[in-house]
This record gives sequence, structure tokens and C-alpha cells, in this order.
Amino acid sequence: MTSLKRSTTDPYASNISSKVFVRSTKSGKVQKIVRELYLRQDIPCSSRLCSACLANAPADANGVVTPFILSENPAGTKSFPTGHYLVPDTNALLNGLDLFEQKSGFYDVIILQTVLEELRNRSLPLYNRVIGLTKSEDKHFYVFFNDFRLETYVVREQGETINDRNDRAVRRAASWYGEHLQHALKASKKATQCPAIVMLSDDKENLKKAKAENLSACTLSEYVSGLEDANRLLDMISASRQGQESRSTTGEQLYPDYFSLSKMMTGIRAGTLHQGIFNVSPYNYLEGSVHVPAFDKSLLILGRENSNRAVSGDVVVVEVLPKAQWKAPSTKIIEEDTLNKNENADIEEGEGEAVVTEQERRALQEEAKKTQGKNTEGRPQPTARVVGVIKRNWRQYVGHVDSSSSSAANQGRKQQTIFLIPMDKRIPKIRLRTRQADELLGKRVLVTIDSWDQESRYPVGHFVRSLGDLETKGAETEALLLEYDVQYRPFPKGVLDCLPEEGHDWKVPASLDDPGWKGRRDLRELLVCSIDPVGCQDIDDALHARPLPNSNFEIGVHIADVSHFVKPNNAMDAEASIRGTTVYLVDKRIDMLPMLLGTDLCSLKPYVERYAFSVLWEITKDAEIVNSSFTKSVIRSREAFSYEQAQLRIDDKSQKDDLAQGMRTLLMLSKKLRQKRMDAGALNLASPEVRVQTESETSDPVDVKTKELLDTNSLVEEFMLLANISVAGKIYESYPQTALLRRHPAPPKSNFEELANQLKVKRGFNLRTESSKAVADSLDICADPREPFFNTLVRIMATRCMMSAEYFCSGTQSYPEFRHYGLASEIYTHFTSPIRRYADLVAHRQLAGAIEYEQLDISLHSKPKLEEVCKNINVRHRNAQMAGRASIEYYVGQALKGRVVDEEGFVMKVFSNGFVVFVPRFGIEGLIRLRDLATPEPEGVFDAEEYVLRVSGSIKLEVELFQKVVVRISDVKEEATGKRKIKLELLKS
Repeated sequence: MTSLKRSTTDPYASNISSKVFVRSTKSGKVQKIVRELYLRQDIPCSSRLCSACLANAPADANGVVTPFILSENPAGTKSFPTGHYLVPDTNALLNGLDLFEQKSGFYDVIILQTVLEELRNRSLPLYNRVIGLTKSEDKHFYVFFNDFRLETYVVREQGETINDRNDRAVRRAASWYGEHLQHALKASKKATQCPAIVMLSDDKENLKKAKAENLSACTLSEYVSGLEDANRLLDMISASRQGQESRSTTGEQLYPDYFSLSKMMTGIRAGTLHQGIFNVSPYNYLEGSVHVPAFDKSLLILGRENSNRAVSGDVVVVEVLPKAQWKAPSTKIIEEDTLNKNENADIEEGEGEAVVTEQERRALQEEAKKTQGKNTEGRPQPTARVVGVIKRNWRQYVGHVDSSSSSAANQGRKQQTIFLIPMDKRIPKIRLRTRQADELLGKRVLVTIDSWDQESRYPVGHFVRSLGDLETKGAETEALLLEYDVQYRPFPKGVLDCLPEEGHDWKVPASLDDPGWKGRRDLRELLVCSIDPVGCQDIDDALHARPLPNSNFEIGVHIADVSHFVKPNNAMDAEASIRGTTVYLVDKRIDMLPMLLGTDLCSLKPYVERYAFSVLWEITKDAEIVNSSFTKSVIRSREAFSYEQAQLRIDDKSQKDDLAQGMRTLLMLSKKLRQKRMDAGALNLASPEVRVQTESETSDPVDVKTKELLDTNSLVEEFMLLANISVAGKIYESYPQTALLRRHPAPPKSNFEELANQLKVKRGFNLRTESSKAVADSLDICADPREPFFNTLVRIMATRCMMSAEYFCSGTQSYPEFRHYGLASEIYTHFTSPIRRYADLVAHRQLAGAIEYEQLDISLHSKPKLEEVCKNINVRHRNAQMAGRASIEYYVGQALKGRVVDEEGFVMKVFSNGFVVFVPRFGIEGLIRLRDLATPEPEGVFDAEEYVLRVSGSIKLEVELFQKVVVRISDVKEEATGKRKIKLELLKS
């Protein structure tokens, strides 16, 4: 029930729309809820053609009216020569947002409140991209609050669906805009012709009704066809929309139907179906897995039919297959580029296609016939099939065009079907329809998946844009940023407007009476220093140590006070929350915060005063904590050391000044703190650590060095861990339901089974896994006196058995689940790097509230809000790590380009047709296939019990797990991904 009432008090003729909802409570009582909307007539159209709205527009507290956005002379097209404004519906934005971001068109766009809210509910990433467009000064995107303006508000009619009501609201707004501007131009007596108001939609019914109402309306394809850059832009329209008219409905169904949502939910509740994330093996594209709580080991998904159109990362529902169909994980490397070369992309969906090719069928049959061993690798695992997809993980993908799928002859602008081979080998080939196939050959290309129908063997997508030539530094760097969804666009003006007006001239106030000093301790006299990697500019942390009269020590960790400059809910905070983290590549840094803050005003540079957040402890000489305190402060760092410089200063016995003595105290205590952690069961794991040396001006790689870890690395790490643990306890004590913490779940015992069996069989070691302490002690024993690197190799392999650490909101887990397994700590958070991590910024705000420095913002009292923050920063954190590794991999390849190097390596995985070798010198691992050893491919027999591959034929050799080998390293352009990769050739085993 809705009523409209005229307000007698509002000069702008506000109206109230009362919505009455009736619902039943748990006790059975009927409850009436009334919600009121205040409808206004002063919400402007924001067209610079309209003087009436300008005169009537609301002003801010200073009397300033927001500048109008829509152009006075909007662009014309063939269809709308007098100029036009665009009004897209939700459908148009969902299917064609890539188009709206183009510079060659789509200006002066009216984004309706109705559409924006619907988009937010449908796709948060797309919503955020639209918000980004509304902040662009040159695109002229205006958000019109149609649901708050009297003339454009639409009441939902009885029996009308929400979708139909929203479509009607879009048509009403488009109609009003046309009438309103006509009236405004007539009143102002301007000679200017009224621009057309063009509604964009791919919804047939909405278009039909719009045309019946005499509105200018067209599909995305129709509109784009009238633009100058039509051929390129038409390729960017969702393939699922392009093909709606012509798609065959008689094509053969290749994949099984998905279960209905209700059937899936019923099955999950009953335990007959299971939900999890679908992952594809990096070594065998026909083998996927889904981890579900009901089974110790992951469920195997074998073959295309069982994976049923799931793409790696999708949230799927699976049905476990009968035990007779359970199989052991694959021992064979199966790569799509070698199995299905030269497929014809132009075969119409469902015509002549098979869900499994003959080559794939043979490969799967060979796997099924292989002898089952008795070890953990050979034991049958539960297998399953995908019966539905709960949530698609589709994103934009980077790849290159399969040249064999493109017609060799230049066909002008004739549309043809081609295959895009993604950089990520776990993603299937994507079918594209394009008019520019010849121009895309040899390029890095960005595409989006639109659909995957039952009649098509592969998903169908559309072209977004070309990034540049394959192997060029710019294209490959942008490709990896896009591949890992790193937000790398320049900071928008709204964010930069949040920076201090003084810019680089900002200083800590000289007077202690200044409000900036309120609640801060003056710690400028302390001998504080920072210790970081060479060339570090965003210095988050600094330390000090000084003796106390009672023979104990005062230790301080001082962290950049970023929360002083980045206030909750402003534009800079919103941008930082989306970015989540700074991303470090070999040749550049993608900052979470603008450089003015990150490398200057917040950076704890030496010799200048800076705001900090300090954690202070009194610690005994045995590293026992007597007490701790937290305070906002002002510090003045005495020196910014690199790890190497700090180590030299500590080791130089002639250096006896107080700063050097303080650093020696820190080192002494850090070693005792580390030992306490190890005694408690903390893990000393390992990952490949290399540093790419680049030429200073061009950033071209020169050499690759293994990172050398010094005592000073551990010094900094120990006190940062201690600060994080101390802060975690404090914020949890104050905010038990909403503290932002970080946990590291204990891995299931099954995660270690394979490694434990490998160590027992090959070296006679017993890997105990009942606790982190047992794992740590076992790893210490796994040593080979003849080969010092063996223990590091085992630790690298053990790291891969672990679960991922994650941020979480304290109210969502029970206290025992807070534990950080790897650090053996009951509670933990991130506090020490707020310049580069959003999680730390939130922890700073919570700590400031906990010590009553300032009132905690209401958003940080909301558990759902914090859960959303955690979800995003977990993804951003993982993506940043992977982008960093991909950058190192690319630059290692570039550093070795044209060179041939012989190096020692270690076999870390064995298959029936190849093996993986890890090369410590470069921190890389590479696959050596039997077909790489000789032609024709030699026969290989894999002994799964002993982890030995015996090769016969033209080449005779034995390769076993953990074996030391010599490999020849060169670079090669990988045909499958278009990337330059390291090629390993076996020289000596």
C-alpha cells in the first residue's frame, strides 16, 4: 500500500511516499512496517542546457552548487545527428560495460538510481566500475536519483514483478528527461536543438514497450553500429547477446543439465550433494578437484563431461560417483595444446563437436588402465561430477589468439570465429567472434567469458581490448596486472582531493598545543631507526631499544600513523579498501595509497618528525614481557638502514654509540623471541626467494640472485610479529565481535600424506603431523649432510601442504579457531604495514578506539561490513602475491633471454611421462617431458610406490624423487600461452 502526501513545510514541494509492508513474526503476530520516501522536485537533471534546474539546485553548506555534468553540446551519431544523452538499463550495463569505458564513444550517460542499485545487487565488481566512471571528468556520467524525484518515481503495481517495475522506471525517467529538456530549452529561448534521450537495452520486451511509448530506444549492437569505431566496438558486445537471434536451438546437447537450485540446496542439506570450489590441476587439464568438509581428501573430477562447464574458481555443487568409479589421481601430464591442436573454431556449436575428443578419450583410457600402486598416490580417491554452479568466477582473461584458428587470408571486416588461448592454463580455450582477427594475431588480448551453453564444447566470450604485442614489457606487465585483477589505474581526482593541502610541505606541528598533538606522546628523543630492503621508500616501521634502570629494556615498535591521513568512508579510504594492498612487481610498485602519503608524509624517513602509532614493551634480558602499552606518538628516526647496512653496523665492534648498542639489544632479544616461538611449535617454512637485478634506467633485467637472509631480517620480523600479536589481543579485548584478525587454519592430516610417504620411502624420515610443533621438529630432522639444500626443498614442499592464512572478523569464529598455525600464536592480526595493507589500517582504527584516542567509526562496529572487507582483502592479498611471483618469473625469463646456463636442480615431482625440476639458483621450477628428451617420445614406466620413472627406448635413464640433476636452462616462447618461459633440458641425472 503506497500513498503520496503533499508536504506543507518544504518550499521545494517535497512529497512523502509511504510504503506499508505486512509480515508475520516468529510468534505468529502480524507486524505492520511503514517506510517513507521523501519525493522532491529539486533533484537536478544536471544538463548544462537547463537553466531552470541550475537555479533550483540544492547547494552545500557553503552555498556552492555541484557543477552540472551533462554536456551543453553532446556528441552526435549517424542515428542522432543533433546530439544525444544515453540512458542504459541494467541489462545494457551487465552486457556491455566494457563499451561504456571506451574513449571512442559512450559519453553523456545518465545512470539511474534504479539501475545502479539493481547492478549493485547483481554484480559488485561491475557496480564499482560504474562508480569509477561517474568520477571520470571527461566521460560525463551522471547518477540521477530517479526514485527520489516526484515526476520519475514509479510505484510497483499489484502483480508486477520487480524487474518489470524497474524497466518501467527506466522508461519513465527517459521520457521525463526528453520532456523536461524540451520545456527548459523552450523557456530559455535557446536556439539549441534538444538532444535525443536514447534508452539502451538488450531486453526485447523493454525495447518493445519503449518504442510503443515513442521513446528513442535501441540495442547495444544497433547503437554501436552508428559509431565511427563500430567494427572494433561490435566485437566487444557480449557474445551471448550477439548470438541470440541466430543461435541454433536444435544443436546436440554435449553436457548434462544442471540441477535446479532447490534440488541442489535440498541435496546439500541432506548430505547427498556437496558444495566447494572447483580447481583444475596445473599438470592435467582433464583433472579437477573440489575440497568438501565431508571427505578428508579432495573429490576428483575427471574429464570434460564430469566437470560440466565448470571453470577453475567456480563455486560448484557435486555428486559423488559410486565407489566402483573412484580412481587414483593422475600420474600423467596432459596438456590441451598438445592434445587438441588445430581445432576448428568455426564449427557451429553442437554441429560436429564432441564433448570429449578422440585424443582425450585415449588419454583418459590410458589413465584408467594404469597399474594401481599401494602408496597414497596410487590409492583410489572419491570421484564426483558437477551437477550445478552456484557462483561463476568468470572475470576478464588475458591470452592470445590461436593462429591456427584464424583464417590466413585477410577477409577485410568479415566476422570470423577464433580461439583465444588464456595465459592461465587451467582456463579452457574461449571462442570469440571478431571482425579484426588478423590485427589480433601476435597480440596480448583481453577478453570476457559471456556464456557456456550445453551445445558448445568451449565457453563463448567477447573481445575487450588489445594490450600490445606479445613479449613486449608493457603488454606483458599489463597482462599480469589484469590477470590477477590488480587495480592499477591512476588515483582519481576525488582521492587526490583528500590529501593534505600543504602537499610535500606538510610538517608535524611545531607547537605542542596544536590539535595534531592531542593524545600523542612526544618520543622524538628516542634513538629510533628503520631497517628495510635496499631502496625502500614506503617505510612503515621503525624500532628502538634502550636499557632501563632495573636492568630490563624498553623496546618500541613505531608504525606509520596512516589513519591520521586516511579517514573512514572518504574517497581515499574507499579506494584503499578496494585496492586492499600495495603490489610489488620487479620493476614497479602499484600503490594502495597515493605516493605523497606512501613515500613521504607517512613514510618514517630519517631526520624528519613523523606521526606514528607506537607499541612499547618492558622486556627482560630473557625476552619475557613485563608489560606493554600503546600510544599515538611523534618520532624522529635517526637512520634508515638497509638489512645489509644494519648488519654491518651491528657487527662492527668499533661502533659503540647508543644507536648501535640499541640495535645489538634488539638482535639479542629477537633471537630469544624466535627461539620461544620455535619451542612453541612455530614453523620455519621456505619459498623460492630470488631477486632480479635490473638496469637502473631501463629496468631491463641484468642478473638473478638468490636472496640472502641476514640476522637483521629476522630481527625486524620478530618484533613485527610481537607487535601484531600484542595489538591483536588489545583490539579483541575491546571489540570481541568485530576485531579484524588473521588466522592460519591447521591443515587436514591428509594434506601431508603424500609428502610424508615420499620422505619415508625415499629417505626414511618420519614426518609427524599431529601438531605444528611435531611438523616443525620433523622438518628439522629431514636433512641430508651431503646436500645442504635438501632441507630447504622439503620445507618448500611442506609449505604447499599448508592452508592459506586469512583475515577474519572475530565474531565469525570461536576463539580456538583464531589460532595462527604457522606462527603457533593463539591470536594474531596485521598492524605493522598500514601504508601497504588495508587490514593494518583497520587495525589502527580499532586500536585507536581501544585506547580511547578517538571514537571508533560506526562502520567498524558492523560485523557484515567487516566480513565484506575481509573477503575483499583476502582476495587482493592472494592476487598481489601471485602477481609478484608472475613478475619475477617473467623477468627471470627476460634475464636469461638468449643465454644458455647449466645449473644443478632437484626433482620435486615425478609423472609417468615427465618430471618437475626445481632450480635453487633461479628459484624456478620447470617441467621436463619425455617428449622433450627424444623423438619419438621414449617409453616411460612410473613406479608409483618408489617414485621412480624408468625410461627405455632410444634413451635409457631412471629419474627419482629428490634426485639431484644437472639441467641446461634456456628461454623459449611457449606456444600454449604465448609467454616466454624457461626451458629445462636434462644433462646429467
